[in-house]
Amino acid sequence: MLEVGDLEVRDAGVGEIRVAVAAAGLNRADTLQRRGFYPAPPGVAPDVPGLEFAGEVEQVGAGVTEWKVGDRVMGIVPGAGMATHVVTPAREALRVPQSLSLSDAAAVPEAFLTAYDALFELGGLRQGELALIHSVASGVGTAAIQLCRAAGARSAGTSRTADKLARCTELGLDYALHTSDATFAQELTRLAGSGADVVLDTVGAAYLNENIKALATRGRVVVIGLLGGVKGEFNLGALLPKRARIEGSVLRSRAPEEKAALAQAFTKHILGGFDTGAYKPVIDATLPMTEIAAAHARMDRNETFGKLVMAW
Repeated sequence: MLEVGDLEVRDAGVGEIRVAVAAAGLNRADTLQRRGFYPAPPGVAPDVPGLEFAGEVEQVGAGVTEWKVGDRVMGIVPGAGMATHVVTPAREALRVPQSLSLSDAAAVPEAFLTAYDALFELGGLRQGELALIHSVASGVGTAAIQLCRAAGARSAGTSRTADKLARCTELGLDYALHTSDATFAQELTRLAGSGADVVLDTVGAAYLNENIKALATRGRVVVIGLLGGVKGEFNLGALLPKRARIEGSVLRSRAPEEKAALAQAFTKHILGGFDTGAYKPVIDATLPMTEIAAAHARMDRNETFGKLVMAW
């Protein structure tokens, strides 16, 4: 059962800031946590969802010099991001671009950091290469389309819903793949003229074999979600001649040093693009936090395009 309740949030410690949260993005991981499939890590409130936030700095801990009270910040957290206040390491927070409201900014961290990390930091996507993005109408997917376009890379995307693919094409998706029968490799090659250099996979086992078929020589598969299952089989003989690589990734359980490094890289390479118009969060709806149960139900029905944002 989802409901709004009360909890205490501690003061900011050394190297930390406490943020008064204005809004938080809803993610598939939150719905999995609600169902008991994705528990919060040790030390994080187990019954308060939320992996991203946007708000204003309310308190600055000892040793923090990069932020001051009143600064607008956003970021990812391992949980409890949907509380009215969060405490987070100062080095992991991101500046909210001037062009974004706090509610719009709440749709940025999880989607854009995840997509940037998977495509470029892990996948090594380069100008002119082709990225295949699964669940392309999701928050991560719509962010990935924009990141590819700005980097001069081509993008292909899969969805089971034709009208969502049409909207993704308007965002800059180069090749739309309707996957009602869970196949896409042959159509990708037909449309793009080549296999994918990087596959951004949110599906997992159900797409494993098609991912291998869809790869170009020296292609890379970065698995960031397992909505299509956790166990699969594939023929290693199909992987070896392509000299391909499969890698898994999750942001939630990474060490603080890794999260801080990602935040710094994102700030250097991507953050300014929100103010120039290169990037924008794609928001399906912004709802009051009191409607959190309805928001979860909407996401469970796969009705969303882009992000759902919950606002205080």
